[in-house]
Amino acid sequence: MESLLIYGSIGIVATSIVAVYAMRYRREHGEAVQRRGEARELGLDRPRGQYPFVDPSLCIGCGACVRACPEGDVLAVVYGTAAVVNGERCVGHGLCETACPVGALVVGMGDTKSRPDIPILAENFESNVPGLYLVGELGGMSLIRNAISQGRAAALDVVQRLNGSRAEDVYDLIIVGAGPAGISAALTAIEHNVNYLILEQNDIGGTILHYPHRKLVMTQPVEVPLFGRLTRDEYSKEELVAMWQEIHARFHLNVKTGERMDDVSRDGDRFQVISNGGIYRARFVILALGRRGTPRRLGVPGEEMSKVTYQLVDTASYTNANLLVVGGGDSAVEAAIGLAEQRGNTVTVSYRRKSFSRIKKKNQDRVAAAIARGTVKTLFESEVSEISKDAVHLTTPSGPLSLPNEYVFALIGGLPPFELLRTAGVQFGGPPVSTALPPKPTSSQPIHPVESS
Repeated sequence: MESLLIYGSIGIVATSIVAVYAMRYRREHGEAVQRRGEARELGLDRPRGQYPFVDPSLCIGCGACVRACPEGDVLAVVYGTAAVVNGERCVGHGLCETACPVGALVVGMGDTKSRPDIPILAENFESNVPGLYLVGELGGMSLIRNAISQGRAAALDVVQRLNGSRAEDVYDLIIVGAGPAGISAALTAIEHNVNYLILEQNDIGGTILHYPHRKLVMTQPVEVPLFGRLTRDEYSKEELVAMWQEIHARFHLNVKTGERMDDVSRDGDRFQVISNGGIYRARFVILALGRRGTPRRLGVPGEEMSKVTYQLVDTASYTNANLLVVGGGDSAVEAAIGLAEQRGNTVTVSYRRKSFSRIKKKNQDRVAAAIARGTVKTLFESEVSEISKDAVHLTTPSGPLSLPNEYVFALIGGLPPFELLRTAGVQFGGPPVSTALPPKPTSSQPIHPVESS
């Protein structure tokens, strides 16, 4: 009798544990299936750009990759196997890959064959135009770690192909863009005594310069050539800008700022790069331009007014004002949250879609909390129709709407330099285009002689 009681008690405890686990598994599995279904309806589950690929034959369903992802909601365990539920939120951190105990997951580029905005690149980041490399965001991979690694890899390939030779009349390498990828390529060129030049349309730092003050930038530990290792997962904008400036001062980077590239073309076995400052020639070219390009405009009356801006650097500069943020990406959401935290602001977000669906999980949670508190108001499925001195006018599902307004922030992305690249002969993942190189353009710009770096 005593044995029966003991075994019965053990059985009850074991059954209770299994029941609790089964209920939790069923709930979590149901939520994962629902999230994956929603992502499929919105077209967010398909591999576009950087993307975690799971080998189901190796995956043991432990969920380590799910817990490691800092973005959240990218991966989930579905039917005992890790699966992508929202691929659009993947920004290529790669923490899921390192967390997997059985090597069943790798982060790489997804289905780029049908994407007209992703250039076709070799493993060394060379385009179909021999000697022309595309690195960083321009190639579809975000994250500072990726940019630094790609810039170095492309420059090392150039070093190998130069094989110690050097031309007197042209640069060995021209790098366009002085962000993380371009700086990494330049440092690699310095390390291997390659005669290089950087052209940058703004200032050293690239896209990071346009981030708001104190914005945290995620990366991963990575070795910066000649400089040292970035050891943290997050850096502020100010820390990164200070680091680029230190690199510039320490290694005397051969960079010309304020030079916007207008054209790049092949001229025999050389490249000709035309900027607003002149013509430069090189044996190889690395484009580290980023994807920001020229800001997209709203195309409505009143947009030319000084109250309309296309970037937000310092949220603290705006207080006690009626503000409209146009857009539904991470930049727009972060701007709205930051502006709502300032004294006396009334912040409204206008977005043409039904919901925020393509933003990081961290931003999704933050903006949801701000909306719940009433500090951020949203107008989904709306568009700006006109901007006037003291108001902004919108079309909404319920009809025209006018809001009192002092400032409009149009954060709706930019127009990347894709046409410029296509003119240079670069092939993209969309419908095939001619591989014939364009004729050498004529220009009245001065031709700059090569300068030793």
